Order: sequence, then C-alpha cells, then structure tokens
Amino acid sequence: MDTYDIFLYVGYGLVILGAIFAVVMPLIKSLDNPKSLLKTVVGIVGIAVLFFIAYSISSNEVLPKFEADPFNLTPAGSQFVGGMLITTYVLAVIAVVGIVFTELSKAIK
Repeated sequence: MDTYDIFLYVGYGLVILGAIFAVVMPLIKSLDNPKSLLKTVVGIVGIAVLFFIAYSISSNEVLPKFEADPFNLTPAGSQFVGGMLITTYVLAVIAVVGIVFTELSKAIK
C-alpha cells in the first residue's frame, strides 16, 4: 500500500509541475512577441466573462440527498458547479460550430 501512496504523490507532483510549465513556458516565449500575449489575455478574459455570466444564471438549489454526508454540497458549491457546466457546454457548442464552419468554408473554396 505504501508503494501506491508514493506513486500517487509522485503523480500529483508531476501534474503540478506540468501545469506550472504549461503556464510559465508560453509566457516566457511570448516575451519575444507581445502581440501574442495580448491575444492570450483576451482569450482568458473572454473565458472568465463567460464563466461569470454562466455562474450568475446557474441555480444554487441543492437536493436534500446531496446535502447529506457523502457529498456535503452547499448552495455556493452547487452554483459553482452549475456555472462550470454551463461554461463547458457553451465552449463545446462554440467548438463544434467553429469546426463545422471551417469545414464548410474549405468545401466551398
């Protein structure tokens, strides 16, 4: 059992290290081209605005069975999860529409 614990902690560390590199390395690379950094900031701000809109329209209702011991879901947690789900749905629809539009525009040319 100790081996599993060690590998879990190593896995956690590698995920954290990968996340740090995924954020820091593009920032270092973008110092050569500040316009690319501006596009990144606009994208992040757009996703943040989309999340806050989704968060504001999501419900904070929690069913009684989810307030119990295994879940301990609060109204704030429920609203956060709802906002994340709505954001995911909207981004998925935008991606599918973008793919269809790109393929149709290539077929027309």
